[in-house]
Amino acid sequence: MQYMPSPATAPLAGIKAKRLGRELTAAIGLTLLAASSLAGSQAWPTRMAQTGFGFVASAQAQSAQRIVAVGGVVTEVLYALGLQDSVVGVDTTSLWPPEALKEKKNVGYVRALSAEGVLSLKPSLVIAVEGAGPPDALALVREAGLPMAPVPEALTPEAVVSKIEIIGKAAGAEEPARQLAAGVRTRFAELDKLRAGLPKQKRVLFVLSLQNGRTMVGGRNSSADAIIALAGGVNAAEAVEGFKPMTDEAIITAAPDHVLMMRHSAAPSQTPEELFAMPAFSQTPAAKAKSLIRMDGLYLLGFGPRTPDAARDLMAALYPEAKIAQLPATK
Repeated sequence: MQYMPSPATAPLAGIKAKRLGRELTAAIGLTLLAASSLAGSQAWPTRMAQTGFGFVASAQAQSAQRIVAVGGVVTEVLYALGLQDSVVGVDTTSLWPPEALKEKKNVGYVRALSAEGVLSLKPSLVIAVEGAGPPDALALVREAGLPMAPVPEALTPEAVVSKIEIIGKAAGAEEPARQLAAGVRTRFAELDKLRAGLPKQKRVLFVLSLQNGRTMVGGRNSSADAIIALAGGVNAAEAVEGFKPMTDEAIITAAPDHVLMMRHSAAPSQTPEELFAMPAFSQTPAAKAKSLIRMDGLYLLGFGPRTPDAARDLMAALYPEAKIAQLPATK
């Protein structure tokens, strides 16, 4: 049974933000560079961005502001704050909202930026996630006297709220950012209540890729580990650190109840029948129900404003018997 929740819809502590930022960008880059758009039909108006948190945030920055957004979460937050008209360039991981990468100039992959491409846009500000690069390209941008605002890539609810506030302050939209951050904080609190009422925790194996007979999984202290915990699951790959290969024997021993993978549109997806016919997966509890869950990568691992909803959707897929309620709209 393949569950594919709509993208329109116990926190981890002690995470090393810099290393995890590199892991997150690498994980999304491995599978999302091939994707040209995200599934879903949520529309974002041109002038005002519907945030989905019970209010519409209007842009407060001056119209003369010219921002290059580096990192999917940066672009997502800027659009949620109504600052899309100030964005002149984005990187290739800026897949939400879908029009961002279609309408804005592309400055390259978040970890392989073109300094010339950034500077040619004559920006007044670059907002970049931690782990952006390469260092030489960023050094050239700084040498040109262009202000840069770094955004930490930690993976806790508190870090998500902090990202929104940091991006809003850098862009001159502190009040909309405060409102958006408050709404996200409230939704995380509602998610906590849902998680507290769950039955016995399910074991989840996040599979990043299946290539050349190697299964790459998301282990402890990874973005996959963080979202599984927020959804009330147990990471079946907790024996490995970060995103690493896992042997067939280790997968069988891990005994996942569900397999979680990212969904992308430009490459064929593994079907449940194909996945659970593989020796490593055929002997797992997940194979009995053919429980393969696919979700959009940026939605699942982006750790931005939509993360409470992503965790709720994953929770609903892990515990269908619990009939998980939608998060209530923030007033």
